[in-house]
Parts: sequence; C-alpha cells; structure tokens
Amino acid sequence: MVSDNTKIGTGLLFLGCVFLILGVFLLFDSALLALGDILFLTGLTMTIGVSRTIRFFTRKDRLRGIIAFFGGIFLVMCRWGMVGMILQLYGIVYLFGQFFPIAAQSLQNAPVIGSIFRNPSVDRFFSNFGSSGGLPTRVSPV
Repeated sequence: MVSDNTKIGTGLLFLGCVFLILGVFLLFDSALLALGDILFLTGLTMTIGVSRTIRFFTRKDRLRGIIAFFGGIFLVMCRWGMVGMILQLYGIVYLFGQFFPIAAQSLQNAPVIGSIFRNPSVDRFFSNFGSSGGLPTRVSPV
C-alpha cells in the first residue's frame, strides 16, 4: 500500500515537471521555472522521505551534479532562466543518469510506446546513458 505522502509527492513531482516544461516552452519564463523547481524538490522530498533526500543530495561521489543542479536552481531564482535550466539539465543527467536505463527497460513492456523502446538504437542509447560512454574513467591518485 502506498502512503498518502507518497501519493501527494508523486503529484507534486508531476506538477513540477509540467511547470518546468511549460517554462521552457514559454521561452524560459523564470516564474514558471522557479515554481517547477520548488514543486519538484518538494515532491521528491515527500515521495522518498526527508532523510533519504538528504542522503541522496549529500553523497560525495555526486558532488558535481549536486552543485550543478542547485546552482541551476539558484540561477533560475535570479531570473537567468536559460542558463539555469542548462545547468540544471547537466545536474539532473549527472545525478539521475543511472536511473534512465532502468526506466527505459521497464517502458519496453508498455503497450503503445514499447515498440519505440525496443528499437535497437534506442536501447543502445539508454544502455550507455548512465555509464561513462566507453571512455576511461579518471581515478583519483589518493
């Protein structure tokens, strides 16, 4: 059974994504983007819980994505919508990149769009999306 906080959080996540998309479509309207950011963060916190959200956003291996994501939110709040959204997009890909192959794999069984996700080129794109793309990873000398 899903708790009420999870249901409300999922709704807020959806509304946040809708406002972000509307803000981008309406030529990076800063008010819509800021509202979408606030709803997205509130929905994420209500969906997975406060402690798990704090744990997710304080991991040292994701520091680059965290700084980019919150720096983008700050720039959107300062009414620099386009630059802020580009920085946020980089942060989202860096933070949630490992989740995209899992989501694409589950969407392959969807009735309408499943055939698109079963296409070999789309499958190959999403399987490499969260990884380093075949490039050697840089290891810290310490």
